[in-house]
Amino acid sequence: MLDRHIFIIGMPGSGKSSLGKRVAKETGLPFTDTDDLIARAFGGTVSDFFAKYGEPAFRKAETRVLCRLTYADPMIISTGGGTVINPVNRKIMRSWGTIILIDRPLEDILGDIKLDRRPTLRDGGLEEVARVYRERIPVYRAAADVVLPNDRGYHMAVYTLVRLLKERYNA
Repeated sequence: MLDRHIFIIGMPGSGKSSLGKRVAKETGLPFTDTDDLIARAFGGTVSDFFAKYGEPAFRKAETRVLCRLTYADPMIISTGGGTVINPVNRKIMRSWGTIILIDRPLEDILGDIKLDRRPTLRDGGLEEVARVYRERIPVYRAAADVVLPNDRGYHMAVYTLVRLLKERYNA
C-alpha cells in the first residue's frame, strides 16, 4: 500500500495519463489526473480553460489542485506537462510523494502527439514541441526521484512501472 503519492511527470505526449490509468488498474491503486481535475472544476476542457483564462491562471489552478491532493489518501497522480516547471509545485510534490519522470524520446513524442489537445503547443507545431522538450527535460530530470524510460513501447512501460511500484511500495 502506498504511504506517499506517486506523481507522474513528463512532456505532453510522454504517456503520463495513459500509463497512470493502466498501472492504477493493474495494481488497484487510486488514480487521478490534475488536468482532468482542473477541467472538471471549470466545466469544460483544458483547451477551453486556456482560451478563456490563459496559461497563468491554469498554472495557478495546478498549484491549487496539488495543494488539495495533499489531503487525499496516497494515489497515482498524473500531472500536466508544465506542472513541474513551477518551483512551488516541485516542492509540494517532493514533500508529499515520489516523483516519477516518464522519459519518452522526443522523436517518439513528435511521431504521435496530437497537438489539437495541447493548448501550449498547438500554435507552434512540432517545432514548438521540440523547443519545449529541450527547455523542460533538464527540469524534469532534476525533479525526478525515478526516471522511467518510455522508449520500448507502452506495454513495457506499464510493466516497468507496475514492477517498480510493487518492489518499492508493495502495491
